[in-house]
Amino acid sequence: MQLSITLPDDLVAALLPPGQEPTRAALEAIGLEAYRQRRITGYQLRLFLGISSRFELEDFLKQHEVYDYTIEDFERDLATLRKLGDKRNAERT
Repeated sequence: MQLSITLPDDLVAALLPPGQEPTRAALEAIGLEAYRQRRITGYQLRLFLGISSRFELEDFLKQHEVYDYTIEDFERDLATLRKLGDKRNAERT
């Protein structure tokens, strides 16, 4: 699919990170938003942006402050910590 967008120059200057190529910035913004909304996977984002490895993707996401740690992940980790704490307390008594 071919996509063309026309924007006023003053708006483009305000939207683009300094020195970044407009087409790449637009692709990254579209991809990141789709990833944040969980409409695409990390693998799909890698393909979309031409990122060659999972590690490069993690670096890219970190640079854009996109963290893949959900409330469910937190609750699961908290439950594990509570179990470990209970086990440790039981061993002390």
